[in-house]
Order: sequence, then structure tokens, then C-alpha cells
Amino acid sequence: MIVKLMLLIIFFSVMIGIGLYCRKNSTDVSGFVLGGRSVGPWLTAFAYGTSYFSAVVFVGYAGQFGWKYGISATWAGIGNALIGSLLAWVILGRRTRIMTQHLDTATMPEFFGRRFNSKSLQIAASVVTFIFLIPYTASLYNGLSRLFGMAFNIDYSICVIVMAILTGVYVIAGGYMATAINDFIQGIIMVIGICAVIGAVLNGQGGFLAALDGMGKVVDTEVSSTPGIFASFFGPDPVNLLGVVILTSLGTWGLPQMVQKFYAIKSEKSVAAGTIISTFFAFLVAGGCYFLGGFGRLFSDRIDIAANGYDSVVPTMLADLPDILIGIVVILVLSASMSTLSSLVLTSSSTLTLDFLKDNFIKDMDEKQQVKMMRLLIVVFIAISVIIALVQYKSNVTFIAQLMGVSWGALAGAFLAPFLYGLYWKRTTKAACWVSFIFSTVFMLANIFVRPSFPPLLQSPINAGAFCMIFGLILVPVFSLFTARPDKEMVDNAFACYEEKVLVPQREALSDN
Repeated sequence: MIVKLMLLIIFFSVMIGIGLYCRKNSTDVSGFVLGGRSVGPWLTAFAYGTSYFSAVVFVGYAGQFGWKYGISATWAGIGNALIGSLLAWVILGRRTRIMTQHLDTATMPEFFGRRFNSKSLQIAASVVTFIFLIPYTASLYNGLSRLFGMAFNIDYSICVIVMAILTGVYVIAGGYMATAINDFIQGIIMVIGICAVIGAVLNGQGGFLAALDGMGKVVDTEVSSTPGIFASFFGPDPVNLLGVVILTSLGTWGLPQMVQKFYAIKSEKSVAAGTIISTFFAFLVAGGCYFLGGFGRLFSDRIDIAANGYDSVVPTMLADLPDILIGIVVILVLSASMSTLSSLVLTSSSTLTLDFLKDNFIKDMDEKQQVKMMRLLIVVFIAISVIIALVQYKSNVTFIAQLMGVSWGALAGAFLAPFLYGLYWKRTTKAACWVSFIFSTVFMLANIFVRPSFPPLLQSPINAGAFCMIFGLILVPVFSLFTARPDKEMVDNAFACYEEKVLVPQREALSDN
């Protein structure tokens, strides 16, 4: 217990110290929200990765999908690395950095407002962001309850409140730069922790080959009668597994807290290096989490899914680890949750301040007033998320849990296609953006209230979210072709940034002569 408490004290002390150290970099809006657009590749890549993977992945998704799909759940981690990280950086990274600086935007709703010359579009995007980020924020606490109960026998409410307060302190003090530096440290902890835990769990089962052989002998006739299905390449349900891969991988392309990381990239070299670093980080962390969860059925004699849910799978797998490893796991999950929480509350507060309150409800806000308002809203958002998390925990309110489940799909479904086409295609129209916003949010909310009316494949919020993303990629170009062309001068001004000439050394680019 002393070792575990010492690890926690050191961890929290470092986080707070970094927040206070970064106060000097967060005096204006650009510094507070984007770190002055001067964040290097390692910090940006780790900020992207740690915002991507939280306790929801390590405890919730790894346990749930590992139990359902066995070893094949590892495909979700591979998809997160290749689609959610590598392709996201390659396709969105440079163009996002260039156009957002050219349009002088700090948030995704602000990008929509200036790219399409529409204040109403900007406000609508900020409202969608606010509505669906709050429940997503509250869901981050869920993975902590069982782990802290196992490691410290501490009440879940205390865990939630302490984590929220400490995260709020360093985000309010240091803004994006404090978040990025802490994300880097937390990312290192996550990489070391997941590797150590996988090694320990598999060693407890006799090694990798013995564990794989054990999974090959698992039989669940309610899922499949095929022998060895849980140790197979595609598992018992490849169609629904594909939905998981699409939602958790392609979804990052449309999430404000993820895309905003590209706004802050420092240079061309940072994009190239960040792409590689972020991809390897995702392979290790996401791939490791789902790979670990894939062996959950080896512990089925101690797991009662009907009584305790899928969140009990991973904690049960870790219960017999040495104290030092359990301490590392707790720090790992704290790191994953706090990094994502800091990113979400910073995104929520900046969006509500810059896109909703500024100029619409509060006129003539100077830089200092905007930063003060964002810091105040960070407190508000964290307080709301804590209240939601505690209400759900104490009252078992399933509606909140359902809303958390659809938030990722609604956000990514609404924003992915308009943002992607907005970066690449001059013909993209404001009307097409509205169609994408309305379709995805209405579709995902309907998935809560009238789920039995949906086709069987789309009754799952995961498949419904994946459907919204894919369908949005079709809706936006179709409606753009059948609605009025955008103003040519406005579009040419937005895309002019890509045509600007820059000088580079010949070692980086050959001359025409």
C-alpha cells in the first residue's frame, strides 16, 4: 500500500508542477488553446495518442470486445494505429495545420464558420460539441472504480473527485502546453505499463503459446459452436467487429479534441515525425489493450458478466498481479483518463467561449477575458462531468450510459465528412454541412429512444456510429453537387494558403534545374 500511495503522490505532484510551470505560456488565446502553434512532434504525437486512448479503452472496450471476439479484438487496435493514427496524420495533419492558421481558427466550429463563411454553422457545431462531449467526458471515470477498489479499497466518489480536481488544476494553470507535456509523460507510463501488464498476465497463464492454446479450447455455444473460434483470425462475429474497427478508428478524423491537435503542430518535420511516433504509440497502447482483453475468457471461472458487466473482465485479469504492477496499472489508467479528460475539457471550454459566447452573447471580449472565461468553463465542465458520473454510479441511470455510448458516433458522424471535404474540395457547400450535422445527431439520438425500430445491425450504437461516418462521406458530396455553389472569392481565399511558395534546402526538395 505504501508503494502504491507513493506512486500516486509522485504522479500527481509532477502533473501539478508542470501545470504551474506552463502558466507563462497560457496568457493569450493562442497560447492557452494551441500552445502558440509551436508544439513539437513528440509532444503532439503523444497528446494525440493519449487523448485517443482512455480508461474506456483499457477497461471497458478491451474487456467487452475481448470477451465477445477473443484474440481477433486485436484488429481494433491495429485499425486504431493504421486508420485512426497513420492515415489521420497523413491525410489531415498538414492541410489542417496550414488552413487553420491561414483562417486564424483555434477550434473546429470556428473552422466551419470561417471556411464556409457561416456564423450559424459555427454556433451549431459548438452546440453539438458541447452536448456530446459532456457525457463522453463523464464516461472517462467509469474505468477507475473497479481498479481503485481493487488496489486501494477507496470509494469511487473520492477517486472521481480527486482526479477531476487535479486535472482541472494543471489544465487551468498551464492550458494546452501543460496538457501536452503531461500527455507525453502519461504516454510513456501507458506504454511501459501496458507492456508490463501483458507480459505478467500471459506469464501467469504459462506464456503466450499456452494462453493461445487455452483460448483455442474455450467454447461458448451461445456465441458460436465452431471449435477454437475465440483464438481465430477474425473471431466469431467479423461483421460487428468491423463496426468496432470503423467507429474507434475512423472516428478520430471527426472528433474536435483529436483534430485540434493538428492545429498546434510546429513545422513540416514535426508532421513527418509525429506521424511515425503516433502510429507506433497506437500499435503499442491500443493493440496491447485489445490483445490483452482478448484473453479475458481464460478467467471466465471468476467473471460473471451477467452480474458485473464487461467492466469486470480486465480488473479480474489483473487482480493477482504483484502490488508494484497493480500500482503501475492504476497509474496507467489514471494517465489514460486524465490525459483524455484534460483534452476534452479544454476543447469544450474553448469551443463554448470562442464559438458560442464571444460576439454572440458577450461583445468585445479581449484576449484576457477570453482566457478567463475558458478557465471558468473548465471548472464548470469538470463539475458537470463529475456530477453525471456520480449520478450514474449511485443511481444506475442507464439513459446516461446510452448517451455516452452514442456521443462518439454523433460527433464523428456530424463533423468528419464536412471537415475532410472542407480541407480538400472547393465545391463543398454550407448546406451539405448542415445535412451532415443534422443527420448524424438525429440518427444517433434516435438510436437511444427508438432503438428497437432500427434494423438489427444498426441497433448497436457502435454500428450506428460507424454507419453515420460512412454515410456522411456520401451525403456531403451529393448534397454539395445539388446545392448552390459557394462564393468563389471566399473559397479561393481559403485555399490560397496551399499555393503559397516556401523556400526549403535542396536536401529536402530537388530543384527543377
